[in-house]
Amino acid sequence: MPEHLNLVDGRACPAAEGHTIEVVDPSDGQPFATLPRSGAADVDAAVRAARAAFDGAWGRLTATERGRVLARLSALITQQAESLAQLECRDTGKPIQQARVDIAACARYFEYYAGAADKLHGETIPYAAGSTVMALRVPFGVTGHIIPWNYPAQIFGRSVGGALAAGNACVVKPAEDACLTPLAVASLALDAGLPPGALNIVCGLGVEAGAALAAHPGLNHISFTGSAATGTAVAQAAAVNHVPVTLELGGKSPQLLFADADLDEALPVVVNAIVQNAGQTCTAGSRVLVERAIHDAVLERLAQRFAALRVGPGTRGLDCGPLINRRQLDRVTGLVDAAQADGARAVARAAVVDDAPAGGFYFAPLLLDGVAPSHPLAQREIFGPVLAAFAFDGEDEAVALANGTPYGLTAAVWTRDGSRALRLAHRLVAGQVFVNNYGAGGGIELPFGGMKHSGYGREKAFEGLRGFTTVKTVAIRHG
Repeated sequence: MPEHLNLVDGRACPAAEGHTIEVVDPSDGQPFATLPRSGAADVDAAVRAARAAFDGAWGRLTATERGRVLARLSALITQQAESLAQLECRDTGKPIQQARVDIAACARYFEYYAGAADKLHGETIPYAAGSTVMALRVPFGVTGHIIPWNYPAQIFGRSVGGALAAGNACVVKPAEDACLTPLAVASLALDAGLPPGALNIVCGLGVEAGAALAAHPGLNHISFTGSAATGTAVAQAAAVNHVPVTLELGGKSPQLLFADADLDEALPVVVNAIVQNAGQTCTAGSRVLVERAIHDAVLERLAQRFAALRVGPGTRGLDCGPLINRRQLDRVTGLVDAAQADGARAVARAAVVDDAPAGGFYFAPLLLDGVAPSHPLAQREIFGPVLAAFAFDGEDEAVALANGTPYGLTAAVWTRDGSRALRLAHRLVAGQVFVNNYGAGGGIELPFGGMKHSGYGREKAFEGLRGFTTVKTVAIRHG
């Protein structure tokens, strides 16, 4: 099987102890490559390489020069887009059309931050006669990035793009289930002129390499995307070294459909928001809250759409691919079985194509009704294509249901009443609120992050660029 290697200080290298991890294709459950199973020594080497680059060649570049490197990287990603998409499809199981969108988004992140690099300004502060005070935006130094398996290319671009544009040097630990596109893009970064050590990739298990990175005293900032439980562990490890952390920890995002909503516009979006990437999306619209007057009609129309969906290998380009691994399949199945045992009713289910490989991790998209709002399936992030429907009467009950989970990442309101839309946009506890549309994670230009257990800090847009800097105050007394 092909052997993929870490990228440290510009060189491909195996794990120091020589251990490996199998790369499994979720569409058939078969291994097709290996990755390094890195440990603390590998992480330490990567952090040291990043520090040397920050103190050396990378740190000496101007913001304009950094932007040009990132622009060249964006162009190389675009040139290699189809091969990268095929790699992403096989590594994660997602439909090939989604993989192509993800690679295009990755290129766009680097393009966006390339243009923003030399537009990150500090400010002067009026202080006292005979003094000039400047608040400078400066990079943290060495930043750690722990990225998940659901959107490896996209989240690599949004996290690393902002960090590099701000002038940091990076150490990335991708999820062990999805390392291939981060490794491939990092190799292209060297071709684009990024100095060795400015971007390092260390593969391995979260409990080994990930834990070692989170606890490393040589880091100055950590960006983590993943589960709330793991985010807590990362923040606790970083706190020992007084390292700031940006956490994006998932959600239980609601879509609120009022009786005056344009259902022809809303319902395709509602379905796509839970089926996209097999529901393995932090912003998956996993709850649809429907005004009681239209509840039955909406469920009937949603049922027709769910029944028409088809599930199969990512290369087939169907509506939905497999889940990432057996563990995730068992988790989603268990939560659904528990909900149905407690009275939830299956309204409609998609179908897995007959010729799908028997070893694939397939879970057909499912529409449920009758889930109690307090049930784990209504409260926990499922990370599978399961949509739970709830009825409400009036705005107050809709808001109570929408806000009634530990999460607060995204939400959508579907209504023709402009006043209602604005009222609810203010009342919903979410980092992003969409009105008569729903962007899973929004656009690259839109600040993104959560409230409550969905985390803190912001990525994407200029806010994300600022998040990879700290403020240094310089006060000059000149008389």
